[in-house]
Amino acid sequence: MSSAVAAVGHAPSTIRSELPTGVLRLELEEGRSTFASLLDFAARANPKRAFLFLSKVLGKHYPSIPSEMVSVHRQLAATVPDAAGPVVFIGMAETATGLGQGVFEAWAHAHPGSSQLYMQSTRYRVPGADWFGFDESHSHAPRLFLHLPQRDTDRVALAAATQVVLVDDELSTGNTFVNLVAALRRVMPALSHVHIATIADFTGNRRALLSERMGSPCSIGRLLRGAWRFESQHDAVPETLAMTSPAQCSAGHEVQIEDAGYGRLGRNTCVSPPKRLVERLAREPVESTTLVLGTGEFMHAAFALGRALELRGVDVRVQSTTRSPILLWGAVGHILTVPDPYGEGVQNYLYNVRPGQYARVLICHETAPSDQLIALATMLCARLIHFTSDDHAEEIPVC
Repeated sequence: MSSAVAAVGHAPSTIRSELPTGVLRLELEEGRSTFASLLDFAARANPKRAFLFLSKVLGKHYPSIPSEMVSVHRQLAATVPDAAGPVVFIGMAETATGLGQGVFEAWAHAHPGSSQLYMQSTRYRVPGADWFGFDESHSHAPRLFLHLPQRDTDRVALAAATQVVLVDDELSTGNTFVNLVAALRRVMPALSHVHIATIADFTGNRRALLSERMGSPCSIGRLLRGAWRFESQHDAVPETLAMTSPAQCSAGHEVQIEDAGYGRLGRNTCVSPPKRLVERLAREPVESTTLVLGTGEFMHAAFALGRALELRGVDVRVQSTTRSPILLWGAVGHILTVPDPYGEGVQNYLYNVRPGQYARVLICHETAPSDQLIALATMLCARLIHFTSDDHAEEIPVC
């Protein structure tokens, strides 16, 4: 599942990759070995940005080992500068909600007794909750929402925090973060420092301008740094495979969902999967690898369950379904078109997973059991695990 690339030069390392949608040139400060351990190339069915740095340690489009994900979380958490008072972490939907919560938890474990708050952006609305919107302009679904915390203590922490940590898998232009910070200032009047924690920093010469654009000093913690240049072959970029959802068309049509307590309405503690569920699943005889599969934005529960099973000796991989359309090329060796569990009618996908590939498949979901989820479980001969809260899950056998 690797793409065809050519390495040129030594310091910095240069990689040139010919994608079906254009030619990508990447200048790396850390070299090819670091890149290869973290990322690979993929081609997107999105004319706005027809390529993708596909992460191997994110638990999204590629089967990821929980312990390797933990290592990434800890490394990025260690880049967060010291700050007085509460620290706010925000994970970016869809791809980095799990990464954001993982970095938040790694930082919280390393700073016992500290005050922290985790929030995540989302493409869905939680009924009755206050929110504001901002744009991710390069995305196939650009409208994003951030809900304000429900608990008074969390709102006080949000208003008092001087530092926000924005977490995403990749940083290129910084435009989405600039939009988010501008909106955040209405609810974070004390904000004086922005820290970006990302697997790959590809801002290049734009890096020096981020503080000015943010309106506050901005630091970046990353595992990989470089810059890219893409020459698009417009005729080769297919029309997007994803249907445009009502939530991306006009205000008032947003899909509304009940929150299971994993971050849309803020949380200040770490997630632990239900112990009885973990112990029962760990005791089951399994011939080979277990896949723990998240759904859409609901990624961290799958990671937490996968990590708990891994610590009990189970061979585990973690992934998630996605609404992001990617072509069959490079790091994407197989594509399944799967039902949309959120009820928008948007095409969803599962990459690099073939039916029958795993001995056991556990699908973690926050939405109520539905025909769409049952169809997904039937396709993979999987079991559904409905997380109604962070300490309660109901298992629904399908196959």
